[in-house]
Amino acid sequence: NSKINLNITLRSIKSGIPLRGMDIMGAGGFLMAIQKKEFGVMPSGEKVYEYTLTNKSGVSASFIELGATWTKMLVPDRDGNMADVILGYDDLASYQANTPHFGAPIGRNANRIGNAVITIDGKDYKLEANNGPNNLHSGPDLYHSRLWESWAYETAEGSRLDFFLNSPDGDQGYPGNAKIRISYTLTEDSCLKIDYNMVADADTVANFTNHCYFNLAGHNSGPVMDQQVWLAADTYTPADAVSIPTGEILPVAGTPMDFTKMKPIGQDIEVDFEALILGHGYDHNWVLNHEAGVLGIAGKAKDPASGRVMEAYTDLPGMQFYTANFLKDERPGKGGAHYDRRHAFCFETQYYPDACHKPNFPSPILKAGDTYKTTTIYKFYAE
Repeated sequence: NSKINLNITLRSIKSGIPLRGMDIMGAGGFLMAIQKKEFGVMPSGEKVYEYTLTNKSGVSASFIELGATWTKMLVPDRDGNMADVILGYDDLASYQANTPHFGAPIGRNANRIGNAVITIDGKDYKLEANNGPNNLHSGPDLYHSRLWESWAYETAEGSRLDFFLNSPDGDQGYPGNAKIRISYTLTEDSCLKIDYNMVADADTVANFTNHCYFNLAGHNSGPVMDQQVWLAADTYTPADAVSIPTGEILPVAGTPMDFTKMKPIGQDIEVDFEALILGHGYDHNWVLNHEAGVLGIAGKAKDPASGRVMEAYTDLPGMQFYTANFLKDERPGKGGAHYDRRHAFCFETQYYPDACHKPNFPSPILKAGDTYKTTTIYKFYAE
């Protein structure tokens, strides 16, 4: 009977039928590539499930239906010791709050829009001013505070999890009814591939990212200042005192913003340089060297002590490198971990902040009926 049930379950995965709340086990207790289990219950009584994708190397990534949020990433060090390298929580209530946006997809627009207003086809749409005078991450009605539909199945690339959300016209202040899909695929070479897809029936903005906080020594390992970063960017977009880009694109050469050679995050972070003073550290958009629309490397990070390495790839034109300058220990992290300022870093692939107001920046406006389609990949290994 167990063999028959397993076969039915695997067919369901392959055909795209949503998994039920169970672990998928083979003969002799062998763990299959996709697990699903209950994570918590919403105040409404709705159950929230967590999926875990695991490859043959034992690398695993976990996600919950609340917000399509990335909750765990277990990867080995150079000696094969596994650690969870992303910050997060153990309980649903904490993810319902999730002020830092741990592991959360951000949309319709990631990052900041100046003066909390977006102009599309000559019409102004007022947004919430939730970050000084600006709108940040399309808040306050965040996508990661909502339940998404989920489907899990196997593909030629690896175990895949699709999340779906319908966003109505006027949602967060933006025009157009939008259908959104975010897909996570864990490959056998330990890449976590994120595919974003959106279609709307009116011209609107489409600029998604994932706000994952990485600490390659382990999520509970404290400051990341000794971890090293390289960015595939010769220029960046300087910003004003409220983090809105000035519209300039400046070279990084000769400044603390230069990561064209790998260096410790903390090497220059306290240098007396306007961008670092205004940002309280690194919290800026780098202009990636690769051709926009073509998947290319965006950056690389390494923890020298453990040997863990992460590479980021994207087809988007920019990436926000953020050193958790405003992170506070508002709630206990996973396993009761204490998270604080600069205990992690973010590689947020994106269109440049406030691009809707900068004609010289690549545009994040999606035309009615067109498909927004973009891919970001985080690849993990040890050396």
